[in-house]
Amino acid sequence: MSGQKPAVILVSGGLDSATVLAMARKQGYACYTLSFDYGQRHRAELLAAERVSAALGDVEHKVVKLNLDSIGGSALTDAAIAVPETETTGIPVTYVPARNTVFLSIALGWAEVLGAQDIFIGVNAVDYSGYPDCRPEYVAAFETMANLATRLGVEGHKLTIHAPLMNMGKDEIIRQGLALGVDYALTVSCYQASDEGVACGKCDACRLRRQGFIDAGVADPTRYG
Repeated sequence: MSGQKPAVILVSGGLDSATVLAMARKQGYACYTLSFDYGQRHRAELLAAERVSAALGDVEHKVVKLNLDSIGGSALTDAAIAVPETETTGIPVTYVPARNTVFLSIALGWAEVLGAQDIFIGVNAVDYSGYPDCRPEYVAAFETMANLATRLGVEGHKLTIHAPLMNMGKDEIIRQGLALGVDYALTVSCYQASDEGVACGKCDACRLRRQGFIDAGVADPTRYG
């Protein structure tokens, strides 16, 4: 890894973050991958994040434990709130309050420790579920804050939040990932996957993923229940 710039890559175990990791690697970064055990419904995505990170040649994979389930407020962190299996309007109940802000803040801390000026996240404003922390305005605002709030930023080492998928459709993301060698069979996107990573095929994440493979014109390797 000598001579490569370090970067922190947020890796959830899903399709989008796997693609972002492959993009960062292609750009020549030494990739330090970061996942969160935050009280989500299933651990299959954490296992997927570990698989994807190893397959795509990370330098180090770190899992930070949080307890966002202690505040709940989301179908992903509160078992009493059902994951919707039909299309909804507005911000869905699968939105986890302030999740990307919390995740990026911890990524920012690790970046400072590593001396990394680059953080990658797989948010998307095209094929997304209406989450407010997946918009370009949010990413730009967080980057501004990061440069105000850190030693790196204050000392003139500009921090950049990369969101390379922001304006891409799911089919374009899949095609780019395949060109970069991503094995999407390793990934899990489902909001309520089984412990073995079998997807429900009904939630919003599954619907977006399935349609993406259809639109890309390639076989969907997802295991649906």
